[in-house]
Amino acid sequence: MEIGAAHWVFLSGIVLIIAVMIARRNVVVPAIAATFCTALAYTGNPVTALQSLFNASLTAASELFNIFLIIALVTALLGALRALGADRRMVEPFRHVMRSGHSSFWVIAGMTYLISLFFWPTPAVPLIGAVLLPAAISAGLPPVAAALAIAIAGQGMALSSDYVIQVAPGLSAKAAGVGTTEVADRAMVLSLITGAVALALVYVMQRREFREPDVRHLVAWETGTVEPAVRVRRRLFLFASRSGGSGAAAETAETVHEKVKAAEGAEARTASGGSAGAGRDDAAGAATAVLDRGPARRDAMTDAALSAGGPGSGSGGDAGADRVRRSKLFALLVPLTLAGLVGYMLLGKFTGAVPEVVGNDAAALVGGATVLLLLVAALMGDGRGCLETCAEHIVDGLVFAVKAMGVVIPIAGFFFLGNADFAGKILALDEGAKAPGFLFDLVTRIEGAIPDNGIIVGLGLLLIGILTGLDGSGFSGLPLTGSLSGSLGPAAGVDPALLAAIGQMGSIWAGGGVLIAWSSLLAVAGFARVSALELVRRSFLPVIAGLVVSTLIGIAIF
Repeated sequence: MEIGAAHWVFLSGIVLIIAVMIARRNVVVPAIAATFCTALAYTGNPVTALQSLFNASLTAASELFNIFLIIALVTALLGALRALGADRRMVEPFRHVMRSGHSSFWVIAGMTYLISLFFWPTPAVPLIGAVLLPAAISAGLPPVAAALAIAIAGQGMALSSDYVIQVAPGLSAKAAGVGTTEVADRAMVLSLITGAVALALVYVMQRREFREPDVRHLVAWETGTVEPAVRVRRRLFLFASRSGGSGAAAETAETVHEKVKAAEGAEARTASGGSAGAGRDDAAGAATAVLDRGPARRDAMTDAALSAGGPGSGSGGDAGADRVRRSKLFALLVPLTLAGLVGYMLLGKFTGAVPEVVGNDAAALVGGATVLLLLVAALMGDGRGCLETCAEHIVDGLVFAVKAMGVVIPIAGFFFLGNADFAGKILALDEGAKAPGFLFDLVTRIEGAIPDNGIIVGLGLLLIGILTGLDGSGFSGLPLTGSLSGSLGPAAGVDPALLAAIGQMGSIWAGGGVLIAWSSLLAVAGFARVSALELVRRSFLPVIAGLVVSTLIGIAIF
């Protein structure tokens, strides 16, 4: 394969982007510049190079829009549930298992792995994000740690083995000239070793950020702010202070109101030069004591607030009680609906009772159910006003998805330029013209530099797999890694099926959604409301360590 100037410009762009990521800087500008320079070097036409900037982002947006849409829809559903007061009720049952950030980390990882193993991570992420993630955050698990657990268990462990659906082992095996079962069995072992090492390292590295269980963590996460403790308490008890009735809820609200006023007065005096720190701490401690009386008291206060009325409900006791019942209904309905979807997909997988639903079809099923739940929740919560509020929830969801994930589009556009499947469209080549595959051409060029040593060949295939995954598609590099395994394995005395599994590990752990930000990691970051680039930085060392350990163990035992 002839390597031209455009290939070297593209390679320089990759090196620059990786260096900027290591330096903890935003890589949008380097990605845009690299796209323009690569297109200019290949076509020699500055007009076409300018057009490629738009075409690259447009291509990336069209390929990633399904991820944007599912994030927007689930965010809209959570907004409708929040208006009903059902979001916090929905997570209460999981507190029995997710009692702390430590247990929550492993519960989320285990559930994500099981769901993703059968249906791939695409439908698993919204299921976990809608139900388990809020419970885990309330239990004290930081959003970043939760997102890492989801990404490693789903996009990493489950997808890299693909043991149930076996699309990935089939591609690798066909290119390597070996049996699919052989590749699948070895990939399963390698994926479990890699995942165990990565999860253990992430847990050790993140455990210092774990916090005590507190519903205030969920409030801060939902609002996107980390407020001073006293102000968070004020917002939490705003419901009860509006009740205006008698009884324990109103009494508690009045007590907290007075304590918070005293605390904020002390805070103001301290800010103006006074020395009221002790008074502020005492008042804040008193408010905390009221807050920490237990979930039963908090639920009673929430019920009192809902009974007092709200958007779309009357002010009478019957209307308020009906609103409480609707809140409880949706807290039960949403998890049951999502669990029913899992049951339906299991039924299609293991029986002929219903059609099998996997991959993008499964994601579409989850998205459609989310839309239906959103419509019903808006109708039940706002009545005749649901026409406006439902649209507002969807717009809010789309705005959130674009704000959180839109920056990744030009980055993905550059790496799509390295894939021959997209390069022709980005470079506006004539129909039927052969499109360049910058990334795969460079990887093929490296093949001859790998010596005939088992360990070096294994690590070389791992590196090639990671490089082929940089385009954001963990499966597109499998034919290349498989064919290299079939040719290099016999000469190095290594099982070709093992080498194909190793290459599969590198390609999917990178492009499947763990080691690069322009992949399905966007969905994980979107639901957890954290930076995708931050997830990449925090997962890099644990995942690379896991991949190296699994490769060495695989060469030793197979």
